[in-house]
Amino acid sequence: MPKINFSICTPEREVYSDEVDQITLPTTEGEVTILPNHLPLVCGLKPGEARVVRDGSETIMAVSTGFVVVKPGSRIMVLADTAERAEELELEKIEQAKKKAEELLEQKRDLDEVAFADAAAALERELARLKVARKKYRGAGREIKPE
Repeated sequence: MPKINFSICTPEREVYSDEVDQITLPTTEGEVTILPNHLPLVCGLKPGEARVVRDGSETIMAVSTGFVVVKPGSRIMVLADTAERAEELELEKIEQAKKKAEELLEQKRDLDEVAFADAAAALERELARLKVARKKYRGAGREIKPE
């Protein structure tokens, strides 16, 4: 079966790069699953969970905003503001960051629209990270305390 040349990069590093079977990404147009020989495409990336399947094994990542570029010849590049593999995420730290983002959102609610939008984006990013981290912990058989 043909493969996809896939990479996901942030301004700091290359998070993942390999020949894969399929990629599922959260885009501004909805969740998109890309298979080999997909038509060329450029779309916005939104915070959420990215899933990469390679030889029957799935890798999940938390991604934030950015762009998805599907090029001819089954080449896909994701340029994300942030992206982390599930194994890099620490549930306790993310829960703390989520709480801080919620507090910041509440503080900015009545200030200006730009500050509120920035705070809302930070919260959305933390919620995406939390979703992926919780999946990782459930998969490892750990108990997750309820929200």
